[in-house]
Amino acid sequence: MSDTDLFKLYADRVLALAAAIPHTDPLPDPALRATKRAPLCGSTVAVALRLEGDRIAAFSQTVHACALGQASAAIFGAQVIGRTRLEVQTLCDALASMLKGGPVPAAPFGDYEVLTAARDYPNRHASILLAPEATLLALTAV
Repeated sequence: MSDTDLFKLYADRVLALAAAIPHTDPLPDPALRATKRAPLCGSTVAVALRLEGDRIAAFSQTVHACALGQASAAIFGAQVIGRTRLEVQTLCDALASMLKGGPVPAAPFGDYEVLTAARDYPNRHASILLAPEATLLALTAV
């Protein structure tokens, strides 16, 4: 497969994810909320959630971001229900590391592999981190 074919494959996957962000319906009566903004590009993600014990039981997100930030929100949103604060923190750390050249986050967040090409665009890293960081911010209020 040529580099051009590989780039197209990844671009198509990113756009498909960006078009299918889960958990975008407002969450009635959320217990926790937070909004995170990427200062360089102005992208924002607002999250609302409820917990059962220490696990996320309900989640919604409002995403105003570039395609990379939207794809990240889609990947995160598909796996966030049932996660703990520690799991979200671990993901944030692993995702930041991946963007600096480290390995792709472990399952169930392995789909972040599609965003490894963004390593070369540090001005987009903050947008990619928005959904998990906003969620972590909401969870720190507990």
